[in-house]
Amino acid sequence: MSRTTKLLSALFLSLPLLASAACEDPAAPIDEQGFVAINGIEQWVTIKGQRCGNPVVLMVHGGPGNPLTPTAHNVFGSWEKDVTLVHWDQRGAGMTWGRNRPAEDEALTMEQLIADGIGVADYAVRHLGKRKLLLWGSSWGSMLGIQMAHAKPALFDAYIGAVQVISYKENETALYGKLLQLARAANDRDSIDKLEALGAPPWTNPRAFGIARRIDRQYEARVTDRAPGWWWKPAPLYATPKYEADYEAGEDYSFLQFVGWKGDGMFSRYDLYRMGTRFSLPVYFVMGQEDMLSAPDVARRYFDHIEAPHKRFVVVPRAGHDPNEPMVAAQLQVLREAAARAR
Repeated sequence: MSRTTKLLSALFLSLPLLASAACEDPAAPIDEQGFVAINGIEQWVTIKGQRCGNPVVLMVHGGPGNPLTPTAHNVFGSWEKDVTLVHWDQRGAGMTWGRNRPAEDEALTMEQLIADGIGVADYAVRHLGKRKLLLWGSSWGSMLGIQMAHAKPALFDAYIGAVQVISYKENETALYGKLLQLARAANDRDSIDKLEALGAPPWTNPRAFGIARRIDRQYEARVTDRAPGWWWKPAPLYATPKYEADYEAGEDYSFLQFVGWKGDGMFSRYDLYRMGTRFSLPVYFVMGQEDMLSAPDVARRYFDHIEAPHKRFVVVPRAGHDPNEPMVAAQLQVLREAAARAR
């Protein structure tokens, strides 16, 4: 029986992934998926690459509540030649939500999710027989990832922040101002009315972020390259009514924890300046030139204060906040650079 078959059997028997080292032959491919016991609950982890001896990247997904696992084979499949990808459905999201549905009044905290991410990284290091991993986080995942890197740098060779979010105050203020400017220039009465009704952040309406984000996507679509439609076709394991229901329920739960009923959710307290700017590992930011949600100029101001062994700031033309081909290609190039420096 192959390793993949064994792991699928373990999955359906509600058992975690094997704890023994998985990479006995560095030239062999690896393709594993299953639940791993992390901080008191079983969390969904997938590991895939063409050579298990390649550098390993822990991918911290965005949302919150939007796992990469259903479509990772499409969006990031080309990366598997150069690196082994570890994906993780966060607490409150996707497969992990389906296995561990929280009570209605159970809070989701950033501190808890950071601890979970560090637990997944520690598991991946031990399971794959590595010394360190590369750490990649995008959007919401960048909020978790950079704090993981700051808290436990010994686990990671480098941190790569894709569309890096810096702080609630700076990012939301910049987003609102830019959207209002664009809407007024276009005489977009519908968007102007919605934005003026919201008022400038901080917002106490839990729907405010979603309203602004929908307008943001409309304007970014005009100046960015569209991602291929086939990217978003889920793998068969995730193309089931149960998984779709779990995904949506986890997304709703996580998003409400993110914004809060009165604008007092996890995001409202987020500010990297309070965390600090000293890092003991290389730091890379890869930003979309047209991104308004995590604007490059906001990220650059923080980045310029970073003290690190090495740092690099990359801006990708024709890219916004959501992934597209130019952004994914630029991130792979940065990962190759970070892996080469770590050798």
